[in-house]
Amino acid sequence: MTIINIRENPEYLQQAITYIQSKWGNRRNKKVYEDCITQSISTKNPLPVWYILIDSDKIIGCAGLITNDFISRMDLYPWLCALFVDKKYRGQNLGNLFISQIKEDTAKMGMDKLYLSTDHEGFYEKYGFIYIGEGYHPWGESSRIYECKVK
Repeated sequence: MTIINIRENPEYLQQAITYIQSKWGNRRNKKVYEDCITQSISTKNPLPVWYILIDSDKIIGCAGLITNDFISRMDLYPWLCALFVDKKYRGQNLGNLFISQIKEDTAKMGMDKLYLSTDHEGFYEKYGFIYIGEGYHPWGESSRIYECKVK
């Protein structure tokens, strides 16, 4: 299993876009993912960064490190987003591979905390995330916000 940073390996760009859109996209937001991932390669800013997980040349997971996850708490950053591992590969601690890599990259950028928004309870707590409150999305829903120290 290998985590691929798309910015550092732009040859995976189109595959990453297609995979991430298939897991998180819909007819209304596919362009958001395409543009965000494409622009992440050439930006001089440290964020966003997108990742895929490869097993024998097959993409089996994805995640991102972004400035905001469409949530009201714009004072908090960076955000772990779009974490997904194919069902067939779950239960092998592969989500933690992404989380560990993203924590490491966050620390290298000089930031000491990482955030995420989710409706899942019990998963991210296993990896050092602590619930800090609710956040609100532009489409009217809310999500739990978690924080994790990376240093």
